[in-house]
Amino acid sequence: MIEIGAQVDLSHPPDRVWLALTDLELLGRWFVEAETVQGVPDRLLLHTAGLPGFDTDTEVEVIERIAPELLALRCDEAGRLTELTCAVTATREGSRLAVREVTTHGAWSAEQHEPREQQLRQALTVRLPAILDWLAFQQVDLRRGEVGMTTELPLIAVDGGAARTRRRRRTLVAVAAGAVLVAGTAAWIALPTGSDPAAAPAPTGTPSASVTVAEPTAAPSATPSSRPSRTASSATARPSRTPSAKPSRTPSATPSPPPRVVVAARYATDSSRLFGYTGEIVVDNPGGAPTNWAVVVTLAEGTTVDDVDDATWRQDGRTVTFTGPAVSAGGSQTFRFDVRDSRPKAREPESCTIDGKPCAGL
Repeated sequence: MIEIGAQVDLSHPPDRVWLALTDLELLGRWFVEAETVQGVPDRLLLHTAGLPGFDTDTEVEVIERIAPELLALRCDEAGRLTELTCAVTATREGSRLAVREVTTHGAWSAEQHEPREQQLRQALTVRLPAILDWLAFQQVDLRRGEVGMTTELPLIAVDGGAARTRRRRRTLVAVAAGAVLVAGTAAWIALPTGSDPAAAPAPTGTPSASVTVAEPTAAPSATPSSRPSRTASSATARPSRTPSAKPSRTPSATPSPPPRVVVAARYATDSSRLFGYTGEIVVDNPGGAPTNWAVVVTLAEGTTVDDVDDATWRQDGRTVTFTGPAVSAGGSQTFRFDVRDSRPKAREPESCTIDGKPCAGL
């Protein structure tokens, strides 16, 4: 007996995965085109001829079906017989799909085994997650229900090797556009009438230093004395004409700020898949002190960021700004971001800049 198998964790519920396994149109999108055998229930013809590891088309018969947990098939490929089992298990993040195929009559050649297993793994880890994401968007219901206008939208699967297994899938709760419109209308109604932003008082400037001069004051009249002073030229003392001291007008010297450390960034596409890709940006600090950074990426039309690792981000239209902790002198900071593309062929960002300078590699 020869066996091949593969397993994949998905951020989708078992019911959606089951639909991708049993709906012929969906099956043809992520694995291979299939058609029913006329007059024979539970029999299909898979058009596998020409795929790596396959010689001809494969006839398939359903021998066990427990929705949405188990689908068992008996396969006949030009006299070579196998049994294919698809087991779906619910997990906290979504579900796990395990596929196992064993030979019951005949065997694959050494040249067939590896490409056949590779074809299966690619279908499960790349094409199936993409079609499930697409299917999730098709199932979005924006009709107003009793519990409001929200729906769960799944995120793109991560495909980047063992180093990326730490990345978790998360579920994004998206509020429907109608709710946003209602909130915006309420805010507009709440604005006070007759308010004019242009009429707001201008900020009060810092008053300039004023110089105060003492007003001359009359001295009291001289009191007659039996022995008048010989130094007095007049019976009345003259007022002092010496003004009070003027404050200094010379501003204190302001120390000049230290020169800003120049950082650089490099972009690369970490992985591509149907309806999306994963981008990677490395921020380098060749300077002599730690410094903060901000990378601005302009996405292609119809693309959005779904998930980001090792950076803080915000998206405004097609512009996405990434920030993160200061990069130490002579060090670097790497972050990755998943992009969902509305077209089957993924498109890289239109531009990438750091502190106004273009990123290398794009």
